[in-house]
Amino acid sequence: MKSSLFLCLVLAVLPACGEQREATIASIALYTQFQQNPPQAVLEALQDELESLMSPMGMHFDWRSLNAARGNEVAVELAVVTFKGRCDVTGLQPRLTGPGALGWTHVSDGVILPFSEVDCDRIRGFVQRELLTLHPEEREEVFGRALGRVVAHELYHIFANTGRHGSCGVGKGAFTVQELVADDFQFEATEFVALRTSKVRAALETTAGTP
Repeated sequence: MKSSLFLCLVLAVLPACGEQREATIASIALYTQFQQNPPQAVLEALQDELESLMSPMGMHFDWRSLNAARGNEVAVELAVVTFKGRCDVTGLQPRLTGPGALGWTHVSDGVILPFSEVDCDRIRGFVQRELLTLHPEEREEVFGRALGRVVAHELYHIFANTGRHGSCGVGKGAFTVQELVADDFQFEATEFVALRTSKVRAALETTAGTP
């Protein structure tokens, strides 16, 4: 009987750090499912942040709706991300809520599966006090950025094929509020190398070079 575990990204108060960037060469099918559709500004910020974080490793994403999938789509590599709760910034409160996992990736019998979940309610509760200090027009963009960083963390587990966490970058096991909402937060060097030299990256590079 198969056993199921989760690789979780949780809350913490820890120092931050960042790393370098490089060029995009590859494409991955990213299937998404939202319990409640996010505002367009949140979705765009989420997508932009994920591209910014992953493109240095040659990973570009073809965003697809899981609900619209027919089962006959072709993809060299793929991942499925389900967003739980409300992915918007309505009803913010001047307080910190938590703790709890912000996102998790499924594991079966020690094998990391390409299925992740992101808890929008917990992320909003974690950063809401910081969002309230911003101009209302900025809140959706910053919240979407936070979501993108949690998604990038879970995709790190999937594409680097590792249950381990980094010590300083996007791949570490816990984020602070500031790391989720700051203008810049990247993968550390070891995380960068793990993604850059992964089997997924190699497969994408081979496909990109095929006539």
